[in-house]
Parts: sequence; structure tokens; C-alpha cells
Amino acid sequence: MIDRRALLSRASLLSAAAALPACAPVARPDAGAPEGNTLPAFYADIEERTFRWFWETVNRKNGLVPDRWPTPGFCSIASVGFGLTAYPIGVERGWCSRAEARDLTLTTLKFFWNAPQGPAPSGMTGHKGFFYHFIDMETGHRFRDVELSSVDTTLLLMGVLFAGRYYDGDHPDEAEIRRLAQAIYARADWSFFRSDGRKPVSMGWHPERGLIPASWTGYNEGMFVYVLGLGAPEHPLPASSWEAWTAKYASCWRGEGPTRHLAFAPLFGHQYSHVWVDFRGIQDAPMRAAGLDYFENSRRATYANRAYCVANPRRWDGWSKDIWGLTACDGPGGFRLPFKGETREFFGYAARGPLGQPDERDDGTLAPTAALGSLPFAPEIVIPCAEAMRRIYGERLYGKYGFLDSFNPSFRYNEVKPEKGSVDPTQGWVDDDYLGIDQGPILLQAANYRNDFVWRRMREEPAIRRGLTLAGFTGGWLGS
Repeated sequence: MIDRRALLSRASLLSAAAALPACAPVARPDAGAPEGNTLPAFYADIEERTFRWFWETVNRKNGLVPDRWPTPGFCSIASVGFGLTAYPIGVERGWCSRAEARDLTLTTLKFFWNAPQGPAPSGMTGHKGFFYHFIDMETGHRFRDVELSSVDTTLLLMGVLFAGRYYDGDHPDEAEIRRLAQAIYARADWSFFRSDGRKPVSMGWHPERGLIPASWTGYNEGMFVYVLGLGAPEHPLPASSWEAWTAKYASCWRGEGPTRHLAFAPLFGHQYSHVWVDFRGIQDAPMRAAGLDYFENSRRATYANRAYCVANPRRWDGWSKDIWGLTACDGPGGFRLPFKGETREFFGYAARGPLGQPDERDDGTLAPTAALGSLPFAPEIVIPCAEAMRRIYGERLYGKYGFLDSFNPSFRYNEVKPEKGSVDPTQGWVDDDYLGIDQGPILLQAANYRNDFVWRRMREEPAIRRGLTLAGFTGGWLGS
């Protein structure tokens, strides 16, 4: 769960949004063959390196994927969800065999099905069918005092359900994957996160303190929490939950005319739900009233993020029309340092995004996943960004597993030691880790862009269709 801070002025975003260029219409699922989009040759190298992060860092004894690498640490259950979706991409691209991916997937699903569940504060992997945000890479037990996470469990379950759709063969292990995928999903008791009488879904639960007061409302990455919760076969959310989710939309709108969109500053909030759910051409009540869909909303948010970086109201170094992208990521650390006649505050890991939007923060730190995770929404600006980051920063930013997590061209302070990463007097700070939750959107969204790889399988998942229908979505592929 990302730490969220207070909001600041809207002025800088509104001025940036006014400069948004006109954009070509986005493709719809029925607009052409699934194999319709191609990418430059260099992008295939990004995809394969990113895939190998999941394939080579996973603990093959239990299927747990680390939160980050090479810094040693704990497993992120969200990283596991991305990994379960990544392995079939490797199969289709020839980077691993189907048998290898099947064996690793079955190991993972068996672990989560059999891992200990209960209210005890230690020695457990989860409770009520949900799982702790971070768990030990070897035992799978709760890491320190982290929360039982509704959104990170959703990320895991999306990968679990995707595995159940992909492995559709007669092999007994594939049949077992399908059985376990549905069983793990069905066990989750979504009402638990409303057990104190609230209407929306709590962000999490601690055995020591109970439900987290903050709930998933407004507009952010929590949208797919409600899709899966509504679609659950045994312990679902009530249909009215979608209204609780959308109730605060009025405060989230930014821009005018073709730039108007539901805003959430870090781009991951516009990407995570879209990795697995194809929102093209389907609308709920708020989107019908607004005359767009959530895919178009994410396209506009991507352009707004780039427009803010081009406007660059804080005068950071290195930002341009091809070097941009604000989202949650690592940073150089907590410092207050002089910059161009002012004192600027820098941060470690944090959600970042344009000032003037919900969850705003701008310390000059950019993340490759911000742009690359938006590839299906705006390839015409994402592909040049990927090429420019590789060309300008070279091996400092682009290594064994693709793009490192983040960089800050303005942080060139040799007199301070960053909390992590390294500082170059010319190019600034670059991280030294890859993060699973940022690697995932890069790989999976490229697969969606190429041929709807994740989307077309998840469109066949009854839980997705059921959840969307109960939320009031109509049109597009839901009517087919």
C-alpha cells in the first residue's frame, strides 16, 4: 500500500494540461486482428530482459517472487501476481518452455493454497483468504508487521486467475492449475474488509489493530479490487459497493474538453487494473455520463503526465518530451538540498505525480515503468521515451533485467550519500534495484499492445465479466 500525502495546488497541472496535443483515436478490441501491433526491435530486448527478472529471481521451491533485486529482502505478493502472468508470455515468445512455466505455476498455486491462514500476528501467510503484503521468501510467513492487503491480494489473484485461463490443456497439471486458481479465488472473503460497517473496502487489516481506516474510494489503482470482489463466487461484495468506490469521483476530475479525465497523480493507478481488465469500449454509469471509457481516461492521464514533465514547473534537469514519467518508485532518499536558488526536498520510495492531482509529489525522480506501463494507451509517445532513456542513459539505467527502477537527473550531489543507487556528476542519480511491481507493467502491457495477450484471456474469465456487469458496465465485448 502506497503512502499517500496531502494535496497541493492545481495550478501547475492545469497549465500543463492546456498544452496537451491532439491524439489519434485508440484501437478497440474489434478494430483488427489480435496480432495487429508491432514494436521496434529494441523493444523486444526490453521485454525479454524484463521477463528474465521474474524467471530468474523467483524462489523455485515455492514460487515466491522478490519485491526487488538485487537488494535481498522479502516477497511481494503483487510481484507473484505479475510473475504468474509473465511466465506464459515467456512460453509464447520462446523464452521458456510450457512445461517449465506450468511446473513453476503449479508450485506457486500449491504454496498459496496450502500456506497457513489465521488471525495470529505471526507464523501466518494470510487470513480470510487474503494474504499479507510482504511475506518471507523462504517460509512465506508475514514479514514483520505488514498489513493483510486487499489490493496486493487482488494483484496476486489476477495472476492466479490468468494462469487458470492460460493453462487450458489436458495435462493433469494444467487441470490442477485451473482447479487451484478457482479455489484460491473463491476462498477470499471480501466482506471481511467491510466488517466494521463501512460501505467501501478497507485498504487492509492488521491483527494487532484491525481494519485500516482508509478505504478504496475516489479513483486510483483500487478499481480491480471491486471488480474481483463483486465477481467472487462465494463471498462477494454487494453490488452497491461500486457506488461507494465512485462516490468521490467529483473531486478527481481535471482538465477540460479532450483533456478532461479522472486524475490520480502516479501513473500506476491508471495502469494496474488495465493490465488484466480490458476497459476498451465498456462503460459504467460515470463513464457513460462523461462520454468516454476508462481506457481513454488512462490515455488522457498518460498525456497529462507527459505534459506536466514537458512544462516542468519546478525546472528539473533532464526532463523533456521524450524523458518523462512520474509514478511510485524508488528515490535517492530523504534530503533537503539547494537547487537553482531554492531548497528542494527529495524522497526515498514514494508515489510521485504531477502537482495539482490526488497523491501529487514531484522531486525530479522519473521511472521508466511510468511511461512503458502506458504503452497500450499512447504508443506514439511511449516508444520514443523508451528509446531515448536507453540511448541517453545507457548501461547506467539499462542493465541485465532491462530498466532499473528509477533515476533523477537533477540529483548530482556528490557531497551526500544517497540511501541507495549511485550519483554521477553529469547524469545524476540512478537506482540500483529492479522492483517487481514496476517490472510487471512493462512486460505485460507490451504483451497487451502486441496482441491483447492478457486481455483476451481475461475477457473469458466469468468472474471478470460478472464483476463488471454487477458494477454496471455495458457495451463492447461485454455484449458479445
